[in-house]
Amino acid sequence: MAIDYEKEIGSAKVEQKFLYESGNEMAAYAAHQINYHVMGYFPISPSTEVAQFLDTMKASGQHDIMLVPSDGEHSSAGICYGASTAGGRVFNATSAQGYMYMLEQLPVQAGTRMPMVMNLICRSISGPLNIHGDHSDLYFALNTGWPILMCRDPQSVYDMNLMALKLAEHVKVRLPVMVASDGYFTSHQKRRVQAFAHRADVHKFVGEQPPAGSTDTLDRNNPVTVGPYMNEPDYINNRYQQSVAMYNAGEVFEEIAQEFADLTGRHYEVIEQYRMGDADVAVFLMNSASEIIKDVVDQLRLQGVKAGAISPNMIRPFPQKQIAEALKNVKAITVGDRADSFGGHGGNMVNEIKAALFTYGNTTTKVISRIYGLGGKDFYAEDGHHFFQLALDAVVADRVEVPFDYYGHNPGEPEKAPQRLLKPMNFDLLKTGLITVTKNEETGKLAVKIPPIRSLMKKPRRLAPGHGTCPGCGIFSGLELFFRGIEGDIVALYHTGCAMVTTTGYPYSSHKSTFIHNLFQNGAATLSGVVEMFWERKRRGELDGLGLRNDFTFVMVTGDGGMDIGMGPAIGAALRGHKMIIIEYDNEGYMNTGAQQSYSTPLGHRTSTSSIGKTQQGKVTQHKDTAQIMAATNIPYVFTGCEAYPQDLLKKAAKAQWYAQNEGLVYGKILIACPLNWMTEDKDGTDIVSLAVESCFFPLYEVEQGTTTITYNPENKDKRIEVSAWLKTMGKTRHLLKPENEPALRSFESEVQRRWSRLKAKHEHSEL
Repeated sequence: MAIDYEKEIGSAKVEQKFLYESGNEMAAYAAHQINYHVMGYFPISPSTEVAQFLDTMKASGQHDIMLVPSDGEHSSAGICYGASTAGGRVFNATSAQGYMYMLEQLPVQAGTRMPMVMNLICRSISGPLNIHGDHSDLYFALNTGWPILMCRDPQSVYDMNLMALKLAEHVKVRLPVMVASDGYFTSHQKRRVQAFAHRADVHKFVGEQPPAGSTDTLDRNNPVTVGPYMNEPDYINNRYQQSVAMYNAGEVFEEIAQEFADLTGRHYEVIEQYRMGDADVAVFLMNSASEIIKDVVDQLRLQGVKAGAISPNMIRPFPQKQIAEALKNVKAITVGDRADSFGGHGGNMVNEIKAALFTYGNTTTKVISRIYGLGGKDFYAEDGHHFFQLALDAVVADRVEVPFDYYGHNPGEPEKAPQRLLKPMNFDLLKTGLITVTKNEETGKLAVKIPPIRSLMKKPRRLAPGHGTCPGCGIFSGLELFFRGIEGDIVALYHTGCAMVTTTGYPYSSHKSTFIHNLFQNGAATLSGVVEMFWERKRRGELDGLGLRNDFTFVMVTGDGGMDIGMGPAIGAALRGHKMIIIEYDNEGYMNTGAQQSYSTPLGHRTSTSSIGKTQQGKVTQHKDTAQIMAATNIPYVFTGCEAYPQDLLKKAAKAQWYAQNEGLVYGKILIACPLNWMTEDKDGTDIVSLAVESCFFPLYEVEQGTTTITYNPENKDKRIEVSAWLKTMGKTRHLLKPENEPALRSFESEVQRRWSRLKAKHEHSEL
């Protein structure tokens, strides 16, 4: 049957077009139509796509937004705050731990009244780590001072993003505004969406950016102090003004929503009520689940049940009066919270609804609280029927039997607890005695003897087979080779990344050694605590008889951009001198979140946030040299390695262990292949990383006690190749060999040569 699009557009006064897009795509689409000045961002699932889509559009010349890839969400929030003070329009998107990491910045943005728009693509908060959708990150936003708009589908994501900027900049508000949608449910599922056909109409609706007044840090004729130290009574006065602005936001939103409805035919009340006019029982749900419950309402109505549903389009300010009015004749309501307020006898929404009823004198409506859908657990129509049955039972019994509970969980059975499948590794096999490390007392350097590699093959692998890495992934071939050079027991901490995610899917684990996980930004600090507890408990004699030996080795494994967001804590651990190894597998990007650019991504290399197009040809800045950064902390040992040169890596592993057990922190960097995102054949990884070494892009060297030694010099063996010979082996870099990209290629080659020349100078002059 043909679709009558004119009828669907209805009363719209502005020309619109139909798209078939996801929530993330529509957030990016709205942002590109607005054409913000700046977006500071950092990749985290499921919000990462927003920046990716904007980067792709920018590469093809569709917008002028300055996209600033940060070293972590804390920095991305700072970038956005700084840009806001400088008088422009600012945008961001994040999720879960990323939101938590930037959390301390958000009240600053609100308290100093700096407008911007941020999309929170809602996701579970760790731990344990879960990347799927619920509202546990959203509930942390409730006290930040940001108005919060809610989105049930991709259409509302687009619409709310347009209204959010107008709301943020309104003279009665001037607050940063959050637009919240459900991770994966809304962010990745495509729907048919109507959008403004012309950018000019978007700009007309949003309006000209109002003058920044006394908060423009770029106004040289009006110097201003932003974020001063403030005592009482000024502080409480500031907070009062912010509170007034927040409540103003509720009224202003209604005005904006009406204006938007006049233009588009789509009207967003502060709360959406579905068949609530004569409802006896109701269910309150937010965002994506609120669409499913409408079908349940219709089914119950056919059975003669007076059912209705409520869903808010705004939760800050909380629509207390509207909720109380909607529930004044309802006998019972089940409130579903997609996150718990632990210890609060219900989630945040149920307690806000109870407060609304109490405030407006309603003591008769019975309220049932259920926590549901955590960690991305689906919500189906039968779940909606269960929620309504809880309300119906309360009406019949004239009481709520269980006011608060979880729904959809399984408390578990003790006899079905996960069992150990693998026995602890044999220490005698782990400590072969075939590797010897001796210290030269005159030079302070270590001499290492490594047997033929085949003689080390009897060592047990530190990881069991069956993990989920991609075919050809170089992470574990590189790490396992490194671990062959480590004698005895280890405790390993892994940052979030491919190596962690693919090996620890509960209830299974590929790790035969003790494994700890913590997030990108704090792994080094976490392992520091483990190390110091080990030595302190050992000093006190508390570990006697537990089989823990003096040569216990602590290793932090990082990669996938972990030495961007985790650089600060790693430097802190180095400066404190903890006895541990940090080993970085460098795959030149954030591969676990979809191959976004990292600071370790080289110039010109293609990633999902350094796209190829008519205005951009890959990453525009040079790569970060983490080994040299860590060497500058004066730790006893720094090295680089590659699986294509196994003897070299094994010797460095043995040295790393000795220094980590006897002197302090060690840092090592291993180049590993990522066929999926490098766009190469699975079988070619070792050859490609070998070419990276032969081209001097990834030189093999060590910095021992401050002295640099190149451990493999391709020039001495007449094996050095052109950088282009390496680049042509990867789909992510072949574009650099095109004539139009010659300036970028020459710049990259020049930087490779500059770093190689400096390294040779350090090798030749020990005082450098």
